[in-house]
Amino acid sequence: MKRFKLGILQTNHDKSVEVGDAHPDDAHRFRDLFDAQELRFEYKVYMTIGGQVPKTLDEQDAFLITGSPLSVLDSHLFTKDLIGFVRACDNAKKPLIGACFGHQIIADALGGKVEKSKNGYNVGVEETHFFEEKLWMKQKKQKLPMYVFHEDEVTQLPEGAKLLGSTPKCKIASFSKGNHIFTTQAHPEFTPEFMASVVSYTAKKDKRFNPQVALSQINDLTKGHVYADWCTEFFQGHL
Repeated sequence: MKRFKLGILQTNHDKSVEVGDAHPDDAHRFRDLFDAQELRFEYKVYMTIGGQVPKTLDEQDAFLITGSPLSVLDSHLFTKDLIGFVRACDNAKKPLIGACFGHQIIADALGGKVEKSKNGYNVGVEETHFFEEKLWMKQKKQKLPMYVFHEDEVTQLPEGAKLLGSTPKCKIASFSKGNHIFTTQAHPEFTPEFMASVVSYTAKKDKRFNPQVALSQINDLTKGHVYADWCTEFFQGHL
Protein backbone atom coordinates (compact mmCIF):
# COMPACT_ATOMS: atom_id res chain seq x y z
CA MET A 1 0.00 0.00 0.00
CA LYS A 2 1.31 3.44 -0.95
CA ARG A 3 2.23 5.51 2.08
CA PHE A 4 0.51 8.80 2.74
CA LYS A 5 2.95 11.69 2.23
CA LEU A 6 2.91 14.21 5.07
CA GLY A 7 4.96 17.40 4.92
CA ILE A 8 5.86 18.82 8.35
CA LEU A 9 6.71 22.52 8.42
CA GLN A 10 8.97 22.98 11.44
CA THR A 11 8.83 26.51 12.86
CA ASN A 12 11.23 25.91 15.74
CA HIS A 13 14.81 24.74 16.14
CA ASP A 14 15.76 24.68 19.82
CA LYS A 15 19.53 24.80 20.28
CA SER A 16 19.55 24.67 24.09
CA VAL A 17 21.35 21.87 25.90
CA GLU A 18 18.47 21.45 28.36
CA VAL A 19 15.71 21.09 25.76
CA GLY A 20 16.97 20.95 22.17
CA ASP A 21 19.84 18.58 22.80
CA ALA A 22 17.93 16.45 25.29
CA HIS A 23 14.77 15.66 23.31
CA PRO A 24 13.59 14.97 19.74
CA ASP A 25 12.65 18.11 17.83
CA ASP A 26 9.12 19.20 16.90
CA ALA A 27 8.91 17.24 13.66
CA HIS A 28 10.14 14.04 15.32
CA ARG A 29 7.65 14.37 18.15
CA PHE A 30 4.82 14.48 15.60
CA ARG A 31 6.35 11.55 13.75
CA ASP A 32 6.46 9.53 16.96
CA LEU A 33 2.84 10.46 17.65
CA PHE A 34 1.63 9.34 14.22
CA ASP A 35 3.86 6.27 14.07
CA ALA A 36 1.96 4.81 17.02
CA GLN A 37 -0.96 4.31 14.64
CA GLU A 38 -1.62 1.57 12.12
CA LEU A 39 -1.48 3.83 9.05
CA ARG A 40 2.10 4.47 7.96
CA PHE A 41 3.23 7.87 6.73
CA GLU A 42 6.08 8.99 4.51
CA TYR A 43 7.46 12.19 6.00
CA LYS A 44 9.32 15.19 4.67
CA VAL A 45 10.43 17.88 7.11
CA TYR A 46 10.65 21.46 5.88
CA MET A 47 12.87 23.65 8.06
CA THR A 48 10.54 26.60 7.84
CA ILE A 49 12.37 28.23 10.77
CA GLY A 50 15.21 28.71 8.25
CA GLY A 51 12.96 29.93 5.44
CA GLN A 52 12.10 26.61 3.77
CA VAL A 53 8.53 26.10 2.59
CA PRO A 54 7.25 23.62 -0.02
CA LYS A 55 7.75 24.87 -3.58
CA THR A 56 4.50 23.31 -4.74
CA LEU A 57 1.45 21.87 -2.99
CA ASP A 58 1.83 18.67 -5.01
CA GLU A 59 5.03 17.74 -3.16
CA GLN A 60 2.98 16.08 -0.39
CA ASP A 61 -0.53 14.74 0.19
CA ALA A 62 -1.03 16.99 3.23
CA PHE A 63 0.85 19.38 5.48
CA LEU A 64 1.24 20.15 9.19
CA ILE A 65 2.63 23.32 10.78
CA THR A 66 4.28 22.76 14.16
CA GLY A 67 4.37 24.81 17.32
CA SER A 68 7.14 27.24 18.23
CA PRO A 69 8.25 29.47 21.13
CA LEU A 70 8.25 32.32 18.58
CA SER A 71 5.31 34.69 18.46
CA VAL A 72 3.04 35.00 15.43
CA LEU A 73 2.79 38.70 16.36
CA ASP A 74 6.47 39.22 15.50
CA SER A 75 7.96 39.30 12.02
CA HIS A 76 10.28 36.40 11.21
CA LEU A 77 12.45 35.38 8.27
CA PHE A 78 9.79 32.92 7.14
CA THR A 79 6.58 34.84 7.99
CA LYS A 80 5.73 36.18 4.52
CA ASP A 81 6.39 32.88 2.72
CA LEU A 82 4.55 30.82 5.34
CA ILE A 83 1.49 33.07 5.17
CA GLY A 84 1.54 32.74 1.38
CA PHE A 85 1.77 28.97 1.71
CA VAL A 86 -1.21 28.82 4.11
CA ARG A 87 -3.30 30.90 1.71
CA ALA A 88 -2.30 28.65 -1.19
CA CYS A 89 -3.39 25.57 0.79
CA ASP A 90 -6.71 27.23 1.57
CA ASN A 91 -7.35 28.24 -2.04
CA ALA A 92 -6.54 24.74 -3.28
CA LYS A 93 -8.34 23.06 -0.35
CA LYS A 94 -5.14 21.18 0.45
CA PRO A 95 -5.38 19.38 3.81
CA LEU A 96 -3.53 21.38 6.46
CA ILE A 97 -3.11 20.85 10.21
CA GLY A 98 -1.87 23.51 12.60
CA ALA A 99 -0.78 23.06 16.23
CA CYS A 100 -0.13 25.98 18.62
CA PHE A 101 1.97 28.39 16.50
CA GLY A 102 0.57 26.57 13.46
CA HIS A 103 -2.98 27.12 14.70
CA GLN A 104 -2.27 30.82 15.17
CA ILE A 105 -0.44 31.45 11.88
CA ILE A 106 -3.24 29.77 9.92
CA ALA A 107 -5.81 32.00 11.62
CA ASP A 108 -3.68 35.10 10.99
CA ALA A 109 -2.97 34.24 7.35
CA LEU A 110 -6.64 33.77 6.54
CA GLY A 111 -7.84 37.02 8.10
CA GLY A 112 -8.36 36.06 11.73
CA LYS A 113 -6.78 37.80 14.70
CA VAL A 114 -4.06 36.76 17.15
CA GLU A 115 -3.32 38.67 20.36
CA LYS A 116 -1.39 38.35 23.60
CA SER A 117 -3.50 36.53 26.16
CA LYS A 118 -4.85 38.86 28.84
CA ASN A 119 -4.13 36.09 31.35
CA GLY A 120 -0.45 35.76 30.42
CA TYR A 121 1.07 32.30 30.04
CA ASN A 122 -1.32 29.35 29.78
CA VAL A 123 0.74 26.27 30.61
CA GLY A 124 -0.17 22.82 31.88
CA VAL A 125 -2.88 20.33 30.98
CA GLU A 126 -6.23 21.64 29.77
CA GLU A 127 -9.33 19.92 28.45
CA THR A 128 -10.45 21.10 25.03
CA HIS A 129 -14.23 20.86 24.98
CA PHE A 130 -15.28 19.93 21.45
CA PHE A 131 -18.89 20.92 20.81
CA GLU A 132 -18.80 20.47 17.03
CA GLU A 133 -18.28 17.00 15.59
CA LYS A 134 -16.60 16.65 12.21
CA LEU A 135 -16.58 13.56 9.99
CA TRP A 136 -12.96 12.77 10.90
CA MET A 137 -13.67 12.59 14.64
CA LYS A 138 -14.23 8.83 14.64
CA GLN A 139 -13.48 8.44 18.34
CA LYS A 140 -16.31 10.49 19.79
CA LYS A 141 -14.80 12.50 22.61
CA GLN A 142 -16.37 15.69 23.94
CA LYS A 143 -13.30 16.58 25.99
CA LEU A 144 -9.64 15.96 25.23
CA PRO A 145 -7.04 16.77 27.90
CA MET A 146 -3.80 17.86 26.21
CA TYR A 147 -0.67 19.80 27.10
CA VAL A 148 -0.81 23.54 26.45
CA PHE A 149 2.01 26.08 26.43
CA HIS A 150 1.23 29.49 24.94
CA GLU A 151 1.15 33.21 25.62
CA ASP A 152 -0.63 34.29 22.40
CA GLU A 153 -4.08 33.15 21.31
CA VAL A 154 -6.52 33.41 18.43
CA THR A 155 -9.18 35.96 19.36
CA GLN A 156 -11.05 36.17 16.05
CA LEU A 157 -11.73 33.40 13.56
CA PRO A 158 -11.02 33.80 9.85
CA GLU A 159 -14.05 34.29 7.64
CA GLY A 160 -15.60 30.93 6.81
CA ALA A 161 -13.91 29.13 9.72
CA LYS A 162 -15.88 27.21 12.32
CA LEU A 163 -15.11 27.07 16.03
CA LEU A 164 -14.71 23.44 17.10
CA GLY A 165 -13.47 23.58 20.67
CA SER A 166 -12.60 25.76 23.66
CA THR A 167 -10.64 25.37 26.88
CA PRO A 168 -11.29 27.15 30.20
CA LYS A 169 -8.59 29.72 29.38
CA CYS A 170 -8.75 29.82 25.57
CA LYS A 171 -12.05 30.31 23.75
CA ILE A 172 -10.73 29.54 20.26
CA ALA A 173 -8.74 26.39 21.02
CA SER A 174 -9.62 24.52 17.82
CA PHE A 175 -11.19 25.46 14.51
CA SER A 176 -11.72 24.13 11.03
CA LYS A 177 -12.36 25.58 7.62
CA GLY A 178 -14.28 23.39 5.24
CA ASN A 179 -12.89 19.88 5.34
CA HIS A 180 -9.32 20.93 4.54
CA ILE A 181 -8.11 22.86 7.61
CA PHE A 182 -8.04 21.53 11.19
CA THR A 183 -6.21 23.19 14.08
CA THR A 184 -5.52 23.00 17.80
CA GLN A 185 -3.95 25.43 20.25
CA ALA A 186 -2.78 22.44 22.29
CA HIS A 187 0.30 20.23 21.91
CA PRO A 188 -0.88 16.66 21.27
CA GLU A 189 2.74 15.72 20.47
CA PHE A 190 4.18 16.66 23.88
CA THR A 191 5.35 13.91 26.24
CA PRO A 192 5.54 14.31 30.05
CA GLU A 193 9.35 14.30 29.90
CA PHE A 194 9.49 17.02 27.26
CA MET A 195 6.87 19.14 29.02
CA ALA A 196 8.82 18.97 32.28
CA SER A 197 12.01 20.06 30.55
CA VAL A 198 10.54 22.97 28.64
CA VAL A 199 8.63 24.23 31.69
CA SER A 200 11.73 24.15 33.89
CA TYR A 201 13.87 25.76 31.18
CA THR A 202 11.37 28.56 30.59
CA ALA A 203 11.11 29.28 34.31
CA LYS A 204 14.88 29.86 34.45
CA LYS A 205 14.83 32.26 31.50
CA ASP A 206 11.60 34.19 32.13
CA LYS A 207 10.92 35.45 35.64
CA ARG A 208 7.31 36.26 34.70
CA PHE A 209 6.65 32.55 34.34
CA ASN A 210 5.48 30.56 37.37
CA PRO A 211 6.04 26.84 36.73
CA GLN A 212 4.29 25.44 39.82
CA VAL A 213 0.86 24.69 38.31
CA ALA A 214 2.32 23.24 35.13
CA LEU A 215 4.79 21.02 36.98
CA SER A 216 2.02 19.73 39.23
CA GLN A 217 0.08 18.62 36.11
CA ILE A 218 2.97 16.93 34.25
CA ASN A 219 1.67 13.41 34.88
CA ASP A 220 -2.03 14.19 34.46
CA LEU A 221 -3.88 12.12 31.87
CA THR A 222 -3.55 13.49 28.33
CA LYS A 223 -5.13 12.22 25.11
CA GLY A 224 -2.98 13.63 22.36
CA HIS A 225 -3.18 10.23 20.67
CA VAL A 226 -6.92 10.74 20.12
CA TYR A 227 -6.23 14.03 18.38
CA ALA A 228 -3.64 12.20 16.27
CA ASP A 229 -6.28 9.61 15.32
CA TRP A 230 -8.56 12.44 14.23
CA CYS A 231 -5.74 13.91 12.13
CA THR A 232 -5.23 10.57 10.39
CA GLU A 233 -8.95 10.29 9.62
CA PHE A 234 -8.83 13.90 8.41
CA PHE A 235 -5.96 13.03 6.06
CA GLN A 236 -7.59 9.83 4.83
CA GLY A 237 -10.70 11.76 3.88
CA HIS A 238 -8.61 13.40 1.16
CA LEU A 239 -7.12 10.22 -0.29
